[in-house]
Amino acid sequence: MIVRVSEARVRPERFEAFRDMIVSAVREFPGRYPGLVDHEVLLGPPDSLLYVSRWRGEEDLVHYAGEHWRDQPVVLPGEAEYLLGPLRVRHFAGAPLT
Repeated sequence: MIVRVSEARVRPERFEAFRDMIVSAVREFPGRYPGLVDHEVLLGPPDSLLYVSRWRGEEDLVHYAGEHWRDQPVVLPGEAEYLLGPLRVRHFAGAPLT
């Protein structure tokens, strides 16, 4: 499993509108991307929002984000007007605890 974290630094005065836009946009992702195991939106008002998604594997991430999934975030139309700067994307793999 691969955990993908997209971090947005949001203009504080646009935070609620951006949250609503993101939640609306990602709500249907599980039906559109079968490799998406789980996802959530994490809020850090007044200016930080994370979209955390968990994927079965690399092939599923390519289907969602394209060949450059490792270093290029998925940007929604009109998203830039809400942001203080570019999105940051990171990926993590789990380590066994036993």
